[in-house]
Amino acid sequence: MSADSFNDHMMHAIKLARRGEGAVEPNPMVGCVIVRDDEVVGEGWHQQFGGPHAEVLALNDAGDDARGATMSVTLEPCCHQGKTPPCADAMVRSGIKHVVVAQRDPFPKVSGGGLRVLREAGITVDVGVCEGPARRLNAPYLKLVETGKPWVIAKWAMSLDGKIATRTGNSQWISNEASRAVVHKIRGRVDAIIVGSGTARVDDPMLTARPPGPRVATRIVLDSAASLSVDSQLVQTTDTAPVLVVATSDAPAENVTRLMNSGCEVLVCDGTTPAERLRNLLADLGQRRMTNVLVEGGATLLGTLRDADAIDEAHVFIAPKIVGGANALSPIGGSGLEIISNTKPLADWTVTELDGDIYAKGRILR
Repeated sequence: MSADSFNDHMMHAIKLARRGEGAVEPNPMVGCVIVRDDEVVGEGWHQQFGGPHAEVLALNDAGDDARGATMSVTLEPCCHQGKTPPCADAMVRSGIKHVVVAQRDPFPKVSGGGLRVLREAGITVDVGVCEGPARRLNAPYLKLVETGKPWVIAKWAMSLDGKIATRTGNSQWISNEASRAVVHKIRGRVDAIIVGSGTARVDDPMLTARPPGPRVATRIVLDSAASLSVDSQLVQTTDTAPVLVVATSDAPAENVTRLMNSGCEVLVCDGTTPAERLRNLLADLGQRRMTNVLVEGGATLLGTLRDADAIDEAHVFIAPKIVGGANALSPIGGSGLEIISNTKPLADWTVTELDGDIYAKGRILR
């Protein structure tokens, strides 16, 4: 097979892998294609956390045609017993003769072990085909494994002149229904949605995905005093989705008790600065194996995120409206940068139109 063929099959495997987004986390998204005599004889993708891996599904699809064939897989096959048996062992038994892998898996129980099992069985192994797109596909998984913290997605909607609310605080609705539908899709695939206490108080949001997606996100409110009203939509819907209130040790005990008795979890997260408290929270969410978290603002929280250099990806909805007002809020508060040249560049930047709104998204290069 030519190098172009390897690239084509791997890109197809990456496309298959994307179908598992929101359903497989904290596992990685993985796709697999099996080719024999230049013909695809099997394919699969990891479809559900705890379910069969992409390699096994592709082998089942190929059947006897897997013997002597070439497999392209977007991530190093596992070699340990987890919720499913080791994929590398199944590949050896199948009679596959050549395996093309996009990237090694940094997960400690794999990390080169899967490749070693294959090579020791006499299977030819090539690594690094389409590694860039494969790493972008699983950037949230890679961050969780390598740093212990989830991937942070910042989202905001603003007017053409960069305002997220009027000078009186009114913000509903800046973006249109098409933009809000995109936000609901994002909500439906993340592990948590984070807002500040001001947003929770002023907007009284539910922060659920409508219609529901593959995941039910934990709604998180950063509220140092644990002052979230028990009559809020968030607290009134704890039977629909969990609510986590992040307070400090200075929060009044009666506030904490009232929220816990209403079905909320209260997490004490201290730190000398808001940025330090936020970093401690992200570390805690990583320990809970949360892979993707969505931060919906407001300006104070998003500014703290920026000051902590904690934003990995931005989704921005720009409405063709001019609000004005020197005291009207902009999306990102905090201290901010002193020099424009210190900004981090964005990658994979795309801009589309949504019924008149402009939807821009991209990742922060590190």
